[in-house]
Amino acid sequence: MLRKRRFRRLAILLVVILAGFAAWAFWPLSSDRFRITENREKIAAKNAFLAETVPQTSDKKPNIIVLVADDLGKTDLPIYGNPIVQAPNIIALAQEGALFNEAYVTAPICSPSRAGLLTGRYQQRFGYELQPVNRYLNTRFLQWIVPRTMDLQELEFINQNEVPDAEAISQQGLPLEEITIADLLRKNHYKTGIIGKWHQGFSPQFLPLKRGFDYHYGFYEAFSLFADTNSTVNVHHAGVMDSHIWQQGNAGPALKRRNDQVIEVKEFYTDALAKEAVQFIEQHKEEPFFLYVPFNAPHTPFQASQKDMDAYKAKGVTDINKAVYYSLITGLDNAVGQINEKIKQLNLEENTLIFFLSDNGGATYTHATDNAPLRGGKMSLFEGGINVPFLIKWKGKIKPQTVVSTPISSLDIFATAAAAADAELPEKTKYDGVDLIYYLRNPSTIAPHPALYWRSGGNKAIRKGDWKLVVNLTDGVTELFDLKTDKIEQRNLAAANPQKVAELRNGLAEWEKGLVKPLWPGNGYYKNTFNGKIDRFSL
Repeated sequence: MLRKRRFRRLAILLVVILAGFAAWAFWPLSSDRFRITENREKIAAKNAFLAETVPQTSDKKPNIIVLVADDLGKTDLPIYGNPIVQAPNIIALAQEGALFNEAYVTAPICSPSRAGLLTGRYQQRFGYELQPVNRYLNTRFLQWIVPRTMDLQELEFINQNEVPDAEAISQQGLPLEEITIADLLRKNHYKTGIIGKWHQGFSPQFLPLKRGFDYHYGFYEAFSLFADTNSTVNVHHAGVMDSHIWQQGNAGPALKRRNDQVIEVKEFYTDALAKEAVQFIEQHKEEPFFLYVPFNAPHTPFQASQKDMDAYKAKGVTDINKAVYYSLITGLDNAVGQINEKIKQLNLEENTLIFFLSDNGGATYTHATDNAPLRGGKMSLFEGGINVPFLIKWKGKIKPQTVVSTPISSLDIFATAAAAADAELPEKTKYDGVDLIYYLRNPSTIAPHPALYWRSGGNKAIRKGDWKLVVNLTDGVTELFDLKTDKIEQRNLAAANPQKVAELRNGLAEWEKGLVKPLWPGNGYYKNTFNGKIDRFSL
């Protein structure tokens, strides 16, 4: 009898322990404290500014086109020395305008970089510092099991005691207080269109038609399939990131849409985007238009036609992974050529300002690009992640075959477009870009930017002149480079130049006074490896 009682007590104790452990392991960590509160006063001021009447003038405003490649490394293009990739139309665009050797984006990852481009402001000023996260590891069990059962490759998730709940996740997007370039130009009598990838929030209030665009053709997600997988050569990469892309395919935010309606697209998607862009230009040729074309090439998933693959095989490219990547770039080049050619056919060259750039450096985790000789790539504050291809064309305003080696920023697109459209900016808003046309016409003036800055969680950087400081708070590493003599960032001069380190740290600190905290937490780190050394970047 006594033995049975002891056994019963032990059983009860075991059940209590197991129940307690289960509660601890599976208790939701989701919290409402991450919910974002809109600043209604700022939203009202923005709406009042956009509602102001701008008189029509007899002066013909220039059309403005912004072409954005997705994860295209600078050295993946022949205009920056690549001997293999075929991109004749991008070469032509460079010859017809200005090529920038030292152009930077404000983040080495898609969504924050685009937030800066669209607003002309460092996205850290309004909390868009980190990549939006669709799903967090919201139980301790998930935080334990995922790293042990999934192929994370270069990813490293962080364990957090609290993560955003579903409502807070739905609030991740370009803050409604911010004025987009489309908002500004539509106020100034432009027809505005976006054709391609949005990736600035999935909830209704964040979507393109609510952010200044009259027309949208594209998708909301960070990725979407280029074509039916039965019609293309498909390359799958190791790791959970690529698996997620293929599993989602064209579902959810990755669905193709025309305005708010889901549509079916049968042709290769880069070709479809080009066709749609050409149609938009034709439709609005008699009025000023702003056309934003954020392509999804050459971002994963890697898909290409057999015909394009064979062309690179004929050039001696035997690596299928690289052949598909190069084919995506050539398809992008064809699309750029169609858009540029349409402007010529309609005799709009002298009244059309065209920008071409990438949102960040090449994605080294695909093993199709390494951004060599630059260090790092996408998700890195080294040159391979933030120094991008950048072209501007405006016939009659920009001298052909101009080459610029002064550091400039993707933030300058907003300022340049606003100046070209003679659009007034709100007085109380801090803008960070400059009018590049002015600097192209006056090359002897001072540099457009005294310094350029970056911050992504525990990763920070500043470039001032030829000096660049990279600070990794996560790993406790500070690196100083002289880019004039060490563009590949191999020689850390921090120990030998403490005064320069202090100067640049002070510059970063001063800039950070004008920033706010990230609106949402990250989900982990991406691990860059260089010469055997791992450098973690906050996601």
